[in-house]
Amino acid sequence: MGRLEGKVAIVTGAASTMGIGFATAHLFAREGARVLLTDIKGDVVAMRAQSLRDAGFAASATAHDVTLQYDWGRVRDHVLTEHGRIDILVNNAGIALPGGIGEATLDDWNRHLAVNLTSAFLGCQMAVRQMRAQGGGGAIVNISSSAGLSAFANLAAYCASKGGVRLLTKAAALDVAAEGIRINSVHPGHLDTDMIAGARAVAPAMVAAMEANVPMTFLGVPDDAAAMILFLASDEARYITGAEFVVDGGLTAK
Repeated sequence: MGRLEGKVAIVTGAASTMGIGFATAHLFAREGARVLLTDIKGDVVAMRAQSLRDAGFAASATAHDVTLQYDWGRVRDHVLTEHGRIDILVNNAGIALPGGIGEATLDDWNRHLAVNLTSAFLGCQMAVRQMRAQGGGGAIVNISSSAGLSAFANLAAYCASKGGVRLLTKAAALDVAAEGIRINSVHPGHLDTDMIAGARAVAPAMVAAMEANVPMTFLGVPDDAAAMILFLASDEARYITGAEFVVDGGLTAK
């Protein structure tokens, strides 16, 4: 029996092979969950789901614009048609565009809030309503960032949006704690994703400096965050809600 045996999970932002979303979906599937992967890149996320099915796991995919309320309704209907319920939601989709307070545009600001924060609100609302309709119980994990706990220069909009995810998580968790619906946030630090892989090819000194700034002296990988998300989604975390969990090699401890 896997740790998520019989559970139905939705993971957003799951198209990247080197991202937290796909790593989480893969781990959930290995632990027995039936997983719906979503992403704005519908054709790519469909390939990710196919790779999980090829490995013998229960996985499907759909295109999904997390900033649109009606698209959340469509995703809900999709998973209910396939599996009849929703037990777990991972709000992972997000963006990070550089820009200090003097340089960031209003469009950049609004885009960060829409993709990183409004999407978490819409996802939590959809999942809570469905979990209530099922009689209560369930787990929601919102992916914030170490930048939602400690500010970084040249990331004003990103930090604000991820800080908002942190407190949205806590407030929403209090709203539904008595119903057995748990909501927590995970705050990854510098992980070796496809974005970092690209940066390493063109700016190796910058990536080396990032590694040196981490007290553990190396970058984490998406599986490090996925392991924490799995724990919070599982029944092992039955008495944990409204909390924040940092996966950053000690970065925010400084």
